[in-house]
Amino acid sequence: MRILVLGGGGREHAIVTALSRSPHAPEIFCSPGNGGTAALGTNIEISDDDPAFICEWVERNAIDFVVIGPEAPLVTGVADMLAADGVPAFGPKAGGAHIEGSKAFAKDLMERYDIPSGRYRIIGTYEEAEEYLREVGAPVVVKADGLAAGKGVTVAATVQDALGAVRQCLDGYFGPAGELVVIEEFLEGPECSLLAFTDGETVLPMIPAQDHKRAFDDDEGPNTGGMGVYAPVPVVDEVTLEAMTAILKKTVEALKADGIVYRGVLYGGFILTGEGPKVLEFNARFGDPETQVLLPLLKTDLLDVMRAVAEGRLHEIELEWRDGVALSVVLASGGYPGTYAKGKPINGLDEASRVEGVTIYHAGTALGADGRLTTAGGRVLDVTAVAPTFAEARDRAYEAVDIISFEDMHYRTDIGLKALRAQGDD
Repeated sequence: MRILVLGGGGREHAIVTALSRSPHAPEIFCSPGNGGTAALGTNIEISDDDPAFICEWVERNAIDFVVIGPEAPLVTGVADMLAADGVPAFGPKAGGAHIEGSKAFAKDLMERYDIPSGRYRIIGTYEEAEEYLREVGAPVVVKADGLAAGKGVTVAATVQDALGAVRQCLDGYFGPAGELVVIEEFLEGPECSLLAFTDGETVLPMIPAQDHKRAFDDDEGPNTGGMGVYAPVPVVDEVTLEAMTAILKKTVEALKADGIVYRGVLYGGFILTGEGPKVLEFNARFGDPETQVLLPLLKTDLLDVMRAVAEGRLHEIELEWRDGVALSVVLASGGYPGTYAKGKPINGLDEASRVEGVTIYHAGTALGADGRLTTAGGRVLDVTAVAPTFAEARDRAYEAVDIISFEDMHYRTDIGLKALRAQGDD
């Protein structure tokens, strides 16, 4: 079987790693891939915003199955066009991907089908924002409506901060993504993610994970795409897990009621409030960096799961998980999530990879002309450790982190401390 994986981040390296271990022994191509995927398959260059060219390449190269990693090609309809050509793909069609592509669409869906979330208002002008914020005050959360690479969200402590974030969106900082703005109620409580495989009928939840979005220790600094993550989540008990799973199932049913058969991964970003879990956001694909801790714990063959999703027979699958925990620390370029330099040589990977239980996923790396690995993105590496306990996983991950170096390397030193505190171990 010949598989094409679209994407080039840590998520895709984790997906390619899991697929490469399948007993079906697939031949894997990755576009654009990175320095890590190059060791497991063939990196190629296909523009992910050109569905027609992707389909042409797939046909020309006799690809049997396509895995769509990032949100952008999902929103532009790559899965739709592949389906029209008779090529099975993992990932929802554009109608389903709209749940991530438009926060206004997602909030409207949740309101119409009574899916728990915060109060909100969709804003199209600065004057509307001023009027609404005079009514509700602060703190609030301001979000660009469209895709903004995980950076279009501002938690505003004051009305002035909120208006500044609205102005940034409407003035074009996020391009078309900011033409509409969603102002949401600020909710308090621990945050976590629950992802589920679904074929539009069956919904199979994964293990809860807890991402760390802020750039610096103690959840300080600007929001990022994620600076570290662990799974499972000690503060999520069985009752809470059942409630979050029920919300994901209700969302799949709501989409179906609107004429959308959603097939792929549905990502629920939750906040655990005193009234129970509420949805902060939906994503239409695997999370990044959640994938880097979930897939190492998945015992079931990922390729079997993905094919069952694409073929509408997920009811045949039973997910099995490894015991223990997984924890991942993101190594980022200095300046991220703002401007940063590229092309910095990376040292210590081979030695770090030999730490017990550690896998290093490449998020933003490239091979230089001399064959040396260099930085090529804001988030560069995901250092993931699997161990029986959080304390051991954290120790192993940071032992490997201490071995790796590149100029201006930045990372958080507190990944996993919340889990230890929840267990009373710190």
